Amino acid sequence: MHKSKKIFALGAVGILPLLLSACSPTKQGVTLKPPTDPFFGTFYKIIGLPLQHLMEWIAGFVGSTSSYGIAIIVITLLVRLIVLPLMLRQQRTMTAYQEKQKILQPQLKIVQDAVKRAKTPEQQMAANNYMRKIYSANGTSMIPSMGCLPMLIQFPIFSGLYQAIAYSPEISHATFFGIQLGHSSFIVTILATLPYIIVSLIMLQGVPPEQRKAMQATAFLSPIMTFVFCMMYNAGLGLYFGAGGIILIIQQAIVTYIVTPNIRKRLDAEMEENPPVEVVNEHTFDDWGAVTATAGSTGTQSRQQPVDPDAIDHQQLRKRNAGKQQRPRK
Repeated sequence: MHKSKKIFALGAVGILPLLLSACSPTKQGVTLKPPTDPFFGTFYKIIGLPLQHLMEWIAGFVGSTSSYGIAIIVITLLVRLIVLPLMLRQQRTMTAYQEKQKILQPQLKIVQDAVKRAKTPEQQMAANNYMRKIYSANGTSMIPSMGCLPMLIQFPIFSGLYQAIAYSPEISHATFFGIQLGHSSFIVTILATLPYIIVSLIMLQGVPPEQRKAMQATAFLSPIMTFVFCMMYNAGLGLYFGAGGIILIIQQAIVTYIVTPNIRKRLDAEMEENPPVEVVNEHTFDDWGAVTATAGSTGTQSRQQPVDPDAIDHQQLRKRNAGKQQRPRK
């Protein structure tokens, strides 16, 4: 499920260039007239133009040659700080889900292997039914709750900044320490990519050593995409990515070094008092006929049939299971 979230996020980022290219100049540094069509024209009036005025106000207040670049950084930091609590809450939920997954992994692996060995649709359905029961019996869900609010807040700001830079002659021709904001910049691209490399390195620190190597390619996909994206578009957006990356470093450090250890400690304590409910074991799928006939039922139990969580006293079962399972350690 965690992979599904990554795919969703990467898909949203992948669509973003298409949306931007539909309403923006194709030549860097060239200022075109604002869009007038119903969709992008309305978006520009509601989001892009107010952001343009806000940047002009901040730039006038700063009053330096790099004032527009500073305005972009200020706006970015404000937006990121506003969504930071939401992002941390989302990360906390996802981390708790992942740690609970590790606790249930021995049972989940048994069911996953059974699904692979299934010879009939009935057997596959029976095995999948036990997957659902493992989650429900242990008070969790197969699909974690993933709020999209942080992304929904940042998306219009991101797109609006692009429009503000593209359609404002003052901003697109302004410079930030000699770098024109309306052009792509290799220097800005490198500086914008570095924070995401640091974020990836910190994230890998929270991954068990046996999984770290497998996740390296995925972890460094974000810096690669940031580099490509910044080279495709103007330096103003590069400043947006770079400033946002600084907040992401703080966010990931909190998750890796504070949130994750606390969640692991809490789950360890819960494991001592309430071991996970054993729904399946290594003998559950020895007899496929019994599994197919009894999955989802409340009939009698046998050594080859798992406990039906819908028909048992979970407290009594936890006492019986105490000491049987140990949570995987980092």
